[in-house]
Amino acid sequence: MLIATWNVNSVRSRLSQIIDWIKQVNPEILCLQETKVMDASFPVEPFQTLGYTVEVYGQKSYNGVAIISKIKVENIKKGFHHPTKYDENIEIFQDQKRLISADINGIKFINVYVPNGSSIESDKFKYKISWLNSLASFLDEQEKKGELICLMGDFNVAPSSLDIHDPKKYEGGIMASEIERNALNNVLKERLIDCFRIFEKNTGHWSWWDYRNNAYELNKGWRIDHIYISKELSSKLKSCVIDSQPRGNLRPSDHAPVMIDLNLNDTNEDFFEDEESFFEI
Repeated sequence: MLIATWNVNSVRSRLSQIIDWIKQVNPEILCLQETKVMDASFPVEPFQTLGYTVEVYGQKSYNGVAIISKIKVENIKKGFHHPTKYDENIEIFQDQKRLISADINGIKFINVYVPNGSSIESDKFKYKISWLNSLASFLDEQEKKGELICLMGDFNVAPSSLDIHDPKKYEGGIMASEIERNALNNVLKERLIDCFRIFEKNTGHWSWWDYRNNAYELNKGWRIDHIYISKELSSKLKSCVIDSQPRGNLRPSDHAPVMIDLNLNDTNEDFFEDEESFFEI
C-alpha cells in the first residue's frame, strides 16, 4: 500500500501537477495539506476520474487538508473532536482547518497541517505549541482505543539538526527550537516511529525549500514533512522516500511529496533486528 503526503500550497493552482504525479506514482492514499479552498469548491472530479474518493476539510485561501483514497474510507472526522485535557483550547482551533482523520484498512490515518508559528516571540508561536499539545492529547485518545496509527503531513518542525541544510544558522529559531521539538516528541511519545529515519540516517534530505534565494537550486532545504506510524506496523514498512522531482516543476509547491510503502500482508516480525534503535536517531 503506497501512502503519500504532500503540502501542495493550493490544490487548484497545482491541480495539473498533482494529477500528473498521481498518474506516475499511483498511490493508494494521498494526504494533502494547504489546499486553500472551501469544501464546495474543491476539484473533486479529476481525482474521482482516477478512481479515488475525496474527503476534505478546507477554508478559503488558507490551510485546508484532504484525504484522497482508492481504498474505502470510514469514520471521517474533522478537527479535534475528542474531549482532552487541552479542551479549553479546542474552540480557538475551529477556524483553521488543519486536521482530518479517517479509518482505512484497519489503520487510523491522521492528516495534519501544523501551524508554522511565524517567530518564537509571536502569539502565533504560542498557538503552534498549543495546537501540538492538543494533537498529543488527541493521539492519547486514539492510543487508549488500541488503534494502529499513521500520522502524516506538514509538521513545520525539523526533528533534529540532520533535517536542516544549515543547522548552525537556524538552530533555536522557528521550526528548529527545543520547544517545538519537545512538543513534537510529546505527540510521538515513542509510540510512533519516523518512517524516513528508519531507512536514512544521514543529513542532506529535504522536503521543503523556500521560494526565495534559489533555495531549491542550491539545495538549501529542510525536512519538515513527515510520516509516522505505530511501532506495531514497523515490520510492514518497506520503504520511505522523498520525491523531490515535483519541486523542480514550473510554478511548483515549495514542498515535495513523502511516500511510504506499507505491506499489510507481510507477517515478517523480524524486519528490524534492533527495535530500540528507532528512537536513538
